[in-house]
Amino acid sequence: MSTMNAAIIIPVYNHEQRIAGVIRQTLALGLPVFVVDDGSTDRTAEIIKAIEGITVLHHCVNQGKGAAILTGFAAAVKKKCDLAITIDGDGQHTPEDAETLLSAIADGKRCLVVGRRQGMEGGNVPWTSRFGRKFSNFWVRVSGGPAIEDSQSGFRLYPLPEAMQLGVRARRYQFEVEILVKARQHGIEIIEVPVQVVYQVKGERVSHFRPWVDFCRNSTTFSRLIFARIFRMFRP
Repeated sequence: MSTMNAAIIIPVYNHEQRIAGVIRQTLALGLPVFVVDDGSTDRTAEIIKAIEGITVLHHCVNQGKGAAILTGFAAAVKKKCDLAITIDGDGQHTPEDAETLLSAIADGKRCLVVGRRQGMEGGNVPWTSRFGRKFSNFWVRVSGGPAIEDSQSGFRLYPLPEAMQLGVRARRYQFEVEILVKARQHGIEIIEVPVQVVYQVKGERVSHFRPWVDFCRNSTTFSRLIFARIFRMFRP
């Protein structure tokens, strides 16, 4: 694999059953791996501490996925990396698909690459994920972001340090939609490439999605972005 000074960042919160397998598959890519434990309360911290060949970063309390990603960005920049690939810690991504993301910028373009998950209509995919993707795609466009098909995918490639300089305010899951809007506003090209997705059967899948709480957070984030867009349109 052509590394291009890339690093892998795995934000994780309470995924003790899957995280070891995700890390081992990721290590096979031969890239620096930063695992950010976002204040897990299960055995996640113990498990990742025992795995050699990775850099472990730890939040004492849960701060949110966006905060964990930013912690990983900062650590990667300190190691002179100028690209960061984010992979979720729940096992839904296939780490080998990182090659597909890197291939999208083989000519050296400074893009944000989103892995468009294939097979989202499968039987193991919860309806909340299917609905949430369509809901998010629509409001990202309304907020001034890109017209893409999978705005909720966490499998991405970010240019560094550009991704740290966009003024993204959200620190939880909403970080991943806000950064799409901010990247487009700052002239960073956003492209999608197909990647695989694996959803465990119900009962084996661990989800931190909380319908009402996350709906309120999503609504707040999109409202803020839309009002900011309207303000810019009418600003003298």
